[in-house]
Amino acid sequence: MLKKRIIPCLDIKDGTTVKGVNFINIINAGDPVELAKRYVDEGADELVFLDITATVEKRKTLAMLVSKIAKEINIPFTVGGGIQSWEDAAILIKAGADKISINSAAVRNLELINEIASVFGRQCVVVAIDAKFKHGNYIVYLNGGRTETDIDAIDWAIKAEKAGAGEILLTSMDADGTKNGFELELTRRVCESVNIPVIASGGAGKDEHFKDVFLKTTASGALAASIFHFNEIPIPELKNYLKQKKIPVR
Repeated sequence: MLKKRIIPCLDIKDGTTVKGVNFINIINAGDPVELAKRYVDEGADELVFLDITATVEKRKTLAMLVSKIAKEINIPFTVGGGIQSWEDAAILIKAGADKISINSAAVRNLELINEIASVFGRQCVVVAIDAKFKHGNYIVYLNGGRTETDIDAIDWAIKAEKAGAGEILLTSMDADGTKNGFELELTRRVCESVNIPVIASGGAGKDEHFKDVFLKTTASGALAASIFHFNEIPIPELKNYLKQKKIPVR
């Protein structure tokens, strides 16, 4: 078994880290640069920053934040939010991001995945998928979970890989913020359908949930937000727990 990654996610709104439940009820969770530094000290393997209110006007502000973060941390980090073109991606990578996360824009323009991968390499391209169980299938949602599509999440993951994605960031909207555990069926099905790493997201609430997602699916990483922000599960304790369960972590 390859070593598994523990990945805190910081949702950014107006330069502040925030957290919600099922994509709503947003609360403040602290300064992103200070949180990032804390996570490095605690042993996080990677970080993900998602600007949930990204607009063209705010992209310069996001680039400045990325530049600040890059100066302070020494682990890989992914940045997403409002990226519509490879030029947008270039601004953030130039500012110091290691990887770019694209979501709605990739659904609307499949070629965008290939464009960014062609310029920066597919290892830089993370396709984020927000999915909800509806009508007997896992359906893709866009625009921060506000817009339902008729796209099957598993089919979309396969298509994204073929287009040049280097990684999938898979969020269960049903599980998001509930702390009831990762959506194992969705995660397992996506993992089995692609040959690129899949990060499971949405629903982590206790150590056992990480154990389950790593033992019952082939997810290469597990992402969480509030349980790390508010120190409900310290990362060193989580890693020790996983090692005791014979799950290799970095």
